Amino acid sequence: MVEKIRKSPFERYNSIGQEEIDAAQKVLQSSVLSAFVGTWGEGFSGGSEVRAMEGEFAEFFKVKHAISVNSWTSGLIAAVGALGLDPGDEVIVSTWTMSASATAILHWNLIPVFADIDPNTYCIDPDSVRSLISSRTKAIMAVDIFGQSSDTEALLKLCQEFNLKLISDSAQSPNAFREEKLVGTSSHIGGISLNYHKHIHCGEGGVIFTNDDQLALRMKLIRNHGEVVLRDMPNSELPESTVNIIGFNFRLGEIEAAIAREQLLKLEILTKRREQIAQKLNDGLKDLKGLITPFTEETNTHVYYMYPLRLNIEELGVDREVICSSLEEAGLFGVERGYENLHLLPIYQKRDAYGKSGIPWSLNPSFNISNYSKGSCPIAEEFNDISLFLLPLCAYKLDDEDVEDIIKIFHHIWKVYGWKST
Repeated sequence: MVEKIRKSPFERYNSIGQEEIDAAQKVLQSSVLSAFVGTWGEGFSGGSEVRAMEGEFAEFFKVKHAISVNSWTSGLIAAVGALGLDPGDEVIVSTWTMSASATAILHWNLIPVFADIDPNTYCIDPDSVRSLISSRTKAIMAVDIFGQSSDTEALLKLCQEFNLKLISDSAQSPNAFREEKLVGTSSHIGGISLNYHKHIHCGEGGVIFTNDDQLALRMKLIRNHGEVVLRDMPNSELPESTVNIIGFNFRLGEIEAAIAREQLLKLEILTKRREQIAQKLNDGLKDLKGLITPFTEETNTHVYYMYPLRLNIEELGVDREVICSSLEEAGLFGVERGYENLHLLPIYQKRDAYGKSGIPWSLNPSFNISNYSKGSCPIAEEFNDISLFLLPLCAYKLDDEDVEDIIKIFHHIWKVYGWKST
């Protein structure tokens, strides 16, 4: 019989304090809520808060350029567009990610090719990537999922071998490290999300990182009506290539920038707390039969946007739904089953992203359509459908008593089903 261990929901995660309120109020009192102008000149780079924010993020993440955008989806669109690829070209991306990672590729009439994941880190598997490289492959998008880095070194070696570019989608991993470098800063382009349920946020927003001057300029043009701005730029300032300079309004406002500046000051404290929570959970759950706690590579730190858990279904003898429902019945709110398999979404099955013409797939007759078939990413499919579930640490502010409640709930359920500790 399942006992109700916890009767009330956990407190909602909130990183906003008086500092952010004061910063937003200061901008409101100035009446300058945005200073962007879609022409070449001072207004092209935004207002004082945006410029200060970008400088502070560049310094913190130790990159040459930090470019603010109004969402990380916008950041990914700008990053892919900056590569100057041709319609029908292929970009390899993890299937185990939020949909925007792939639709940012589709946006430019490029073809997402979906790679499987590493069974330990859940990040994109370099061996799977290698097997998918074709003559039309031009880039890799690595998603640093749940809070730790992909194998950046292996992916950069593939880029060097096949003349590719690497984009790191580090939306969920700000202030995580790999080889003593902050995640998202070692690739050709990287960046983080400032969406409301991330470690730090300004409501909606994102920051793109690069050390490449040309890529930075191209992303700034895509962010801010570049097709018009090009007309006004002096020849000495023009980008080396104007391919794919279709400008948008991806600009961040002054209020959001001011809030983001205050949030950056809290990043180390907030991610450290996530690591402490995860360590308590690891220690409390590691001996439960058939339960696989998160793995972190030796070269990585992990900031736990999500706390992923895997079940050995054969060993336990019951399916995931039974266990997740029992955990919820005992008071563990918000358990998420699986994550995502983008290659199986209708848009890729029907290939109808742009009307009935089949674009961009019809532009590349050599594309192997079996990449979108069930079974093409077996690890991600198994984890999504059968064995993996997530505790959304991103959603809650957990104190030590809350963490103890989570551990108690797990131990209670394991006792109910008669599973002994390992």
